[in-house]
Amino acid sequence: MNKLNILDWIFIILLVVGGLNWGLVGFLQFDLVATIFGEASVLSRIVYSLVGVSALYVLLTSGKLAKK
Repeated sequence: MNKLNILDWIFIILLVVGGLNWGLVGFLQFDLVATIFGEASVLSRIVYSLVGVSALYVLLTSGKLAKK
């Protein structure tokens, strides 16, 4: 049985952070990432990009993750 490696865990955590942020935006109109790093700042764009890459990674490796 394959175990989740550190990269899997990093991407899963980033997806959870992204999901929580979208939940805050949807329910409270509060963007936590923009509040921490600034509206449309380079750092917030990096965080959003990493969350997007995480989603693609988990989508492409979901077969491996489903076996866990």
